[in-house]
Amino acid sequence: MSDSIDIYHGSDHIIEQPVFGEGKTYNDYGRGFYCTEHVELAKEWACSSDSDGYANHYRLDMTGLGVLNLNGPGYNILNWLAILLENRKFNVAEGLPQRARTYLLENFNVEYKEYDVIIGYRANDSYFSYAGDFVNGTLSLSDLSEAMRLGKLGEQVVLKSKKAFEALTFVEAIEAPRQEYFAKYKTRDDEARAKYRDIASKPMAEDEIYMIDIIRNNIRNGQGI
Repeated sequence: MSDSIDIYHGSDHIIEQPVFGEGKTYNDYGRGFYCTEHVELAKEWACSSDSDGYANHYRLDMTGLGVLNLNGPGYNILNWLAILLENRKFNVAEGLPQRARTYLLENFNVEYKEYDVIIGYRANDSYFSYAGDFVNGTLSLSDLSEAMRLGKLGEQVVLKSKKAFEALTFVEAIEAPRQEYFAKYKTRDDEARAKYRDIASKPMAEDEIYMIDIIRNNIRNGQGI
């Protein structure tokens, strides 16, 4: 890819120089610097109930960077889920959930660690629970796909390599008052959870694909999922 994109990182403080190698290990795509192309979302992510925040604005020069777009052609939601299973802490029960985890990691994982930048869904707490319901066998594949679009959280852009960090230029820090943006975040999350309850309450349908069907039919990556 070439050219530059504007990205934003929500935080309770100003970060002029993100440091490569820092950050939590158990994030969606492992250790990295997590951003969005949407300033309003970054402001929501920046605030807590008792703390104002900042949308730290950067320009990322994409020239020469290897980019994995998990929402692009050639990838599906199970690729995203396999990466999530590898990095996030799941309480996976014995039986089907344990088999599901192993199956997804063996058949749908992606060699994502070689990339400089990853673009994909953001799994906040509620979205993380949707993924868990699918692995546990209570949510269909189509319902998981629908659930991931709830709340319009959008994609996140994750800087993974030192090369990507070196291509980043700080532009400004935009204030995000908690009175406005925590309320927006809470409203978005509450609406998404309510819509998800409607999805999850539907009876299991014979014509839908569930995790057990993927295992039974030995469905693998690239087979029309």
